[in-house]
Amino acid sequence: MAALSHSSKSKTVLSRLKSFLAPERLKCSFVAGEGRAHFSSDTGACSGSGQVEISKWRKIDSRNLGLTRSMVSIPASVVLRNLRAAGFEAYLVGGCIRDLLLNKVPKDFDVITTASLKQVKKKFQRAIIVGKRFPICRVIIKGCLVEVSSFETVAVKSKSKQVDISEMPKGCNPRDFARWKNCMSRDFTVNSLFFDPAVNVIFDYTNAMADLRSLKLSTVIPAQRSFKEDEARILRGLRLAARLNLSFSKETEVALYSLSSLVANLSTSRIGLEMNNMLSYGAAEPSLLLLKRFNLLEILLPFHAAYISEQVDNQLGIRSLMLMKLFFNLDQLITCDRPCNESLWVAISAFNMALFSNPQHAVVVLTFASLLYSRTWEESVNFARERALDTRIYVPEILDASNYLSDNEIADRVSQFSEQVKNAVNILTNKDCLFHAMTRFPGFFSCYGVVFVSQKMGQYVKNIFNILTRDVETIKAKERSGGIDYHLLKDGNICENRFVLGKIILRTLLYRNTAERGSVKAEEDDKMQVTNPPQKSVIKEIPQHSDKNVNEKRILKDNNHVKPNKVHENASALSSLFK
Repeated sequence: MAALSHSSKSKTVLSRLKSFLAPERLKCSFVAGEGRAHFSSDTGACSGSGQVEISKWRKIDSRNLGLTRSMVSIPASVVLRNLRAAGFEAYLVGGCIRDLLLNKVPKDFDVITTASLKQVKKKFQRAIIVGKRFPICRVIIKGCLVEVSSFETVAVKSKSKQVDISEMPKGCNPRDFARWKNCMSRDFTVNSLFFDPAVNVIFDYTNAMADLRSLKLSTVIPAQRSFKEDEARILRGLRLAARLNLSFSKETEVALYSLSSLVANLSTSRIGLEMNNMLSYGAAEPSLLLLKRFNLLEILLPFHAAYISEQVDNQLGIRSLMLMKLFFNLDQLITCDRPCNESLWVAISAFNMALFSNPQHAVVVLTFASLLYSRTWEESVNFARERALDTRIYVPEILDASNYLSDNEIADRVSQFSEQVKNAVNILTNKDCLFHAMTRFPGFFSCYGVVFVSQKMGQYVKNIFNILTRDVETIKAKERSGGIDYHLLKDGNICENRFVLGKIILRTLLYRNTAERGSVKAEEDDKMQVTNPPQKSVIKEIPQHSDKNVNEKRILKDNNHVKPNKVHENASALSSLFK
């Protein structure tokens, strides 16, 4: 019932947003205390002559959309209240407003203020100014981070970016003009909203609300100029589209295709940051699909790109590939407010690369995964033999479901495969290893891309598999409380990474999941629980483009929503193993 309730709530929020932004209502919007203003329903913030079109600015009573100050996090509320008490203006800005309007839990709450960063720092005991290109003040409130930017800093930085309008038009409110100029420095319209919880007002200067209504991603300034100004916006755009299931405006899509290669100009640390944001927050599978679509996968993860191309050439559907299923099952366990550490998606990638290059029998991979899942050798090998025939056979990774190997042979092959996985990590961290690995794809034309995973991270991932490289028969089970500890997972705890990686592999091999567009079904029979429940609902639904796609969901299920797999008669053995 909880799932249905939350699903209905999400649809209600989107319906309210669409109703409020219907064409006949776009002409005006009333905000208590500010009178009535008339606005145009046309898109854009500047005319072709470079003049600011004030008539297209909108101020909206957030309560009409179900957005109230009570939905703002306590730390962000404290920052806003303290800055206003000191006589400064302060607003929430960016993605947090977008997420709240789409009924999603924001990753964080960002604040912008008329105070300088030095003034912000003086107002809080735990605050530090960071960043050179775009400095911000990081404020710690009750253990939570709130990032505060300043209009003053944005104004200085915008001079070098040649903002079209430097003088305030006649009759324009100075506060509106300052907020509008800040919007012009942002990447996408859906990230350009301001929200003042004190008066329940949303400020829209870029037609962002209309884009949210149509679930469309558009750049604030012309897309070609925007992506050339900051190449990282290309990756951020794909991440937003993947996470929120957004379509691209025609102009944005054309620019993505034509300028995607600019991503190679970014520093490896910046690429790593953006890729981690893509793959560690519950939208890894759709992110990989978009990277492939816009020819970025061959730059960023060339081995993955070549693997997918070869498999698709063999007439295998891209969503049915083992690599995509692994990341699909990763997405089922994490979400924006409960992410994983970078080391987990790197480990998944290395596992798939090793298995693609060194196919294994199902019983070997099941034993390998069960050992990662904190089971003893005896429990793991017995479980693998019981479930070998139920394994989903991926070609070419899984050889067959035969069960003729002796225990000693399985142990040897598990240890050998663990070493192969560790070696596969080098493909992600070393240019020479990548080049050598790509020689197995003679028909794949690529510059072999960039290497952005650090050697330090690579060594950390290798440590995940060290336990399986020798004496696997002596491995002892780890005592667990039952489910995933998301605090440890986010921090990259090795034991937690092993546990979750094992869980993902087992789900990929044993569950007949389908991820067709418009339908996501996952039969689960592990009765595994989730610990550290979030403060808000654990079920997350991405709004759809039409009623035909209402079944496309990103769902994180708790134990109350697990459905047993009725295919296997000995499900009790599996449940016992997964306790």
